Amino acid sequence: MSDSSPVPLRAVVVAVQLPGVDDQAFAASIAELRRLGRTLGVNVVATVTQRRKTLHPAALFGSGKLAELQALAGRTAAQIAGEEDEGDGEESEAIDAMEAGEDDESGRDNLSLSDPDASEEAPRPAPIEAVLVDHDISPSQARNLEKATGVEVLDRTAVILEIFRRHARSRAAKAQVEIVRLQYMVPRLREQGKGKDRQRGGIGGKGAGESSLELDRRKIRDRIAELTRELEAMAVEQQTQRARRRDMSRVALVGYTNAGKSTLMRALTGSEVLVADRLFATLDTTVRPLVPATRPRVLLSDTVGFIDKLPHGLVNSFKSTLDEALEAGLLAQVVDASDPNFERQLQVTTEVLAEIGAGDVPRLLLFNKIDRLGSLEAEESATRALLARWPEAMVLSARRPEDVTRLHARLVSFFSRDLVEGEVHVPYDRQQMRGEIFAACEVLEESYDDAGVIFRVRARPELLERLQATP
Repeated sequence: MSDSSPVPLRAVVVAVQLPGVDDQAFAASIAELRRLGRTLGVNVVATVTQRRKTLHPAALFGSGKLAELQALAGRTAAQIAGEEDEGDGEESEAIDAMEAGEDDESGRDNLSLSDPDASEEAPRPAPIEAVLVDHDISPSQARNLEKATGVEVLDRTAVILEIFRRHARSRAAKAQVEIVRLQYMVPRLREQGKGKDRQRGGIGGKGAGESSLELDRRKIRDRIAELTRELEAMAVEQQTQRARRRDMSRVALVGYTNAGKSTLMRALTGSEVLVADRLFATLDTTVRPLVPATRPRVLLSDTVGFIDKLPHGLVNSFKSTLDEALEAGLLAQVVDASDPNFERQLQVTTEVLAEIGAGDVPRLLLFNKIDRLGSLEAEESATRALLARWPEAMVLSARRPEDVTRLHARLVSFFSRDLVEGEVHVPYDRQQMRGEIFAACEVLEESYDDAGVIFRVRARPELLERLQATP
């Protein structure tokens, strides 16, 4: 999907409610895909849903719903018939299979325009130009839907990958996203209708050679290998940077995408990180010290947000970025308290943290955006309910200075309780250690003797032990 068009693409969101998925979770997933579409700059004008026992193996829906999609795309029966006559037979067989299959409906069978209050007499909108599918679908299903509707089809994974591609800024993030996109493309090459022609091979042009499909696959494998080597080299550099911070007190902001992590990052550190009301605005880890400065210094890192049904490859790909969460002394898990589906978002974040091995890191729950509930009475009621269920949590708004001050004090207090007091003797020829001591310790007193400087400090036990052992 191109991101250069000045006019947003008109799109329809389609989804099938399968057994075991309740109405609230189904509606929340659709609403989230609509937000993902808006993040891409797509104008979602309609939603098509159906309740089925399974996804139709040919094209997700049965023939009835497929006809509704074709109508939204402005397709006529004559156009469809003409294209099938020009096809190679494979597409016609897929359409025949859809028409022969029963819709297998049980319950709701809905077509809802984006304006739920629109009257039945309202004029039908202009034809759609894209279909966003709230499922991960097979390459053949995507191809059949594109053949039937004549428009671009993106499943949930493709939408998320496109957002990641547009928002990646650092070399590491761009490489990570490209690897996952290439892996996503490989099984879809055959469905693009390419690959049947062969290039001559062997000495003197003899031999069967490679088909263009095989050649494309080999190019993708080579590119993935090249990007993997680049990431491995960058990982060594990142490990070196983290090693310099190993004795620092570190907090990692984690949570669902668009929960307000970057707004909190800016409020707590004074940094100019990007703040935007959109999904996946942050893909790169940013590390900054708390402001006002503390002694010892506390570092805060902003990490990539999570989302329901996050492609597994992206979780693995961004594991190096999420290592900040693994190595942090505290995870500040940010939750959007104004989102009616926040409990599901909290569950998704917890599951992803466990998947990357950060499930045992100490955690502080931060229910953010409480100011969006509309009234003081609503805020107070929600705050009481949240604290009754999660008594150790904090309820706040990142846009209120008094709340940010409370959080700042809570973070400093968390690390201060583990500090121990001791003395560090620094010889006069090792005065370069002063910077590290003042950054990582609370200096209580500084005195001098014939051999060097004696610092009485409060510091983390492992840091104090290392400093005292330094010759």
